[in-house]
Amino acid sequence: MIVATPIKTEEKKVYSLEEYLALEENAEEKHEYHDGEIIKMTGGTTNHNILALKIASLFLSFLEEENYQIYIGDVRLWIEEYHRYTYPDVMVIEGEQVYEGNGKNTVINPLLIVEVLSNSTKDYDQNDKFDSYRTLPSLREYILIDQYKYYVKQFTKTPENKWLLTDYIGEDATVKLESINLEISLKTLYKKVNFQFND
Repeated sequence: MIVATPIKTEEKKVYSLEEYLALEENAEEKHEYHDGEIIKMTGGTTNHNILALKIASLFLSFLEEENYQIYIGDVRLWIEEYHRYTYPDVMVIEGEQVYEGNGKNTVINPLLIVEVLSNSTKDYDQNDKFDSYRTLPSLREYILIDQYKYYVKQFTKTPENKWLLTDYIGEDATVKLESINLEISLKTLYKKVNFQFND
């Protein structure tokens, strides 16, 4: 009689918030924190970088004289209900930023979040990450930008706390933002993006 012996697998280490923040302080690369698990963030493509910078610069030029803050990439977001830290590609905050804890590098009150999709993260960005973002009381709009074709998904929060999806497809489409009064043509947004480049 053959008896199967269970294969021992290495247990996944669970980190406290304090351990994560201490490690992240000195890390050369950014990591997300998912309720005890530390997850290394993958590097972005040139298309990803172009699109994130382009939409952030459009926000900055349009909102520079208004009461908004625009952050890109390096500012951390704390999501209390999911016990999660993330680094959104772009965030817009209305009024003053509200910090988590005593530091100045983690905020909790974005009005608008933008993520540029990649093949390795698109499922996460559209599903689990959006589930966590929706728990933020301040969030009113979530924008997903495809880096491989002219395609933007827009999720907007209604006064009844429902989220509506609008798809913008094709070079001639224009995204009409709801949380800020701004329209962005996909032709402008995708200028200098090379669709032949992949992950």
